[in-house]
Amino acid sequence: MSGTPASDPLTQLPHQRLNLLTNSWVLVCPNRVKRPWQGHTSKPAEAPKSESLSLSTPEEKPVIKNPLCPGATRANGKVNPDYEGVYVFENDFPALMPVDTSEPAADPDNSNPLFQSQLVSGKCHVMCFHPSPELTVAVMSHEQILAVVNKWCELFSELARDYAWVQIFENKGAIMGCSNPHPHCQVWSSSFVPNEARVKDACQREYLEKHGKNLLLDYAAQELQLGTRVVVKNDEWVAVVPYWAVWPFETLVIPLTHVTRLDELSEQQRTGLADIMKRLTTRYDNLFECSFPYSMGFHNQPTGPGAGGTERAVHWQLHAAYYPPLLRSASVQKFMVGYELLAQAQRDITPEQAADMLRAQSELHYTEPR
Repeated sequence: MSGTPASDPLTQLPHQRLNLLTNSWVLVCPNRVKRPWQGHTSKPAEAPKSESLSLSTPEEKPVIKNPLCPGATRANGKVNPDYEGVYVFENDFPALMPVDTSEPAADPDNSNPLFQSQLVSGKCHVMCFHPSPELTVAVMSHEQILAVVNKWCELFSELARDYAWVQIFENKGAIMGCSNPHPHCQVWSSSFVPNEARVKDACQREYLEKHGKNLLLDYAAQELQLGTRVVVKNDEWVAVVPYWAVWPFETLVIPLTHVTRLDELSEQQRTGLADIMKRLTTRYDNLFECSFPYSMGFHNQPTGPGAGGTERAVHWQLHAAYYPPLLRSASVQKFMVGYELLAQAQRDITPEQAADMLRAQSELHYTEPR
């Protein structure tokens, strides 16, 4: 069953699959693929277009409308430098901010077990991938993507010294709540380890205790052997539609040797990651010939004070996840509603079918001349 060949009856019948990373089940209902769709459709996502400059008359100084562009004045009055590569700044409207949680006055009254709270501390950064507002990872050069990877590693190393968790994530596309199409990501660093990370830490630890192996390294090796869910690979990384995928074209990106955090990556592994990102996102765009929306991010080993130790953990493996919402076409998306909210995650097409569709795509972007 692990390879789920086309002849397997479960490719047509409803069944459950266990996500070992989170100890949660996903309901797979391939029989639902044929149902007619008369629900909501979205306008297909287009590549960002340059609307960064505004001129009233030829004599006036250009007004830069996009606050992430070089030289732009942001909402708080700060002016971006004329950056030429990757640019990082502290978020002007941060969700988290530095707070001295050690002060006695900072302790909430938690005497009532029904109402528990705690103050948290953190920092939020914005990272612009490139000066051009028209680029996305799929159409950036390998060198441009590598510059982003190197900056991720650098920033992670800096923030991990002070914070228990450093969450790097990119929301791409308006459908994912992205407020600005300029190629960028966010980095939220917190004094606490978030729910998803705590669960993954416990599950990876439990797998090591039971089987004597690193969960994701063991999983990656078996996926490579089976091949049915592998989308792209190179000597350093593999990207698969995971056996337990929830989102239709969800992928999991795993290094092929033991790595717990981004700043451990060698030069060769960083180059390999840039290669995988380029090839994977190009296949995403080519699938429905649109600028494929997604949320993606990295899960590094918890770090710094309050993370339960800073030693390199045998059980933890660095990984990245891509969560795209599109389902049947560029205009039909997957909604997490009803049963998914009230019971458990559910998907229609099988992960094997999704991997087949992605593998079938060219690595030449659809906007490039053939």
